[in-house]
Amino acid sequence: MKYLLTSAGIKNASIHSALVELLGKPIAECDALCIPTAGYGHPMAGPRNAWRFISGQEPRCPMVGLGWKSVGVLELTALPSLDAERWVPLVRATDVLLVDGGDAAYLCHWMRASGLADLLPSLEKTVWVGLSAGSMVMTPRIGEDFVTWHSPAGDKTLGVVDFSIFPHLGNPDLPENTMAAAEKWAADIAGPAYAIDDETAIKVVDGAVEVVSEGYWKLFRP
Repeated sequence: MKYLLTSAGIKNASIHSALVELLGKPIAECDALCIPTAGYGHPMAGPRNAWRFISGQEPRCPMVGLGWKSVGVLELTALPSLDAERWVPLVRATDVLLVDGGDAAYLCHWMRASGLADLLPSLEKTVWVGLSAGSMVMTPRIGEDFVTWHSPAGDKTLGVVDFSIFPHLGNPDLPENTMAAAEKWAADIAGPAYAIDDETAIKVVDGAVEVVSEGYWKLFRP
């Protein structure tokens, strides 16, 4: 699987170009499934945010409204009640998974409970595009500061990549997301960690990591 881990979606031309490169063809020729699940676990999100994401009505975080050939909704909380043959072929056939923000611990729980986490290693050509928690879920840990839904696993997430992410650095709507706060957070993570602003994304292909940015970011090493 190929990953484009963003703070706030496809915010600029550089991130857009990285997405098209990962897809290997124009967006208009790609089938997408969007995953709104993380939003239900966060007190600042919820059903209205889920609708805005699904319908592409969120211009501050461009994801679903980019002009995909087709878009479907993959709601992870529904999958455990379905036979695998009802949804796994649909996931295998899609070009890209668009994963909304919210609470990464909640998203991680449902990725495991649904079986999607186990399916990921076999999706060699699929692109995972994460937004905030949709990116953080791929890391080993998110840090206690970002846990709003208390998972039995604490702040541990999937560990698909070997670094953690502090998103929304310097976002004026999140005044607590300062570089000083990121430094304090990173000291507790005790592993490689990136602080990224909303104009930055991290591309991961076959373990190779590349920062794509028109903004600012910092890598903290343990």
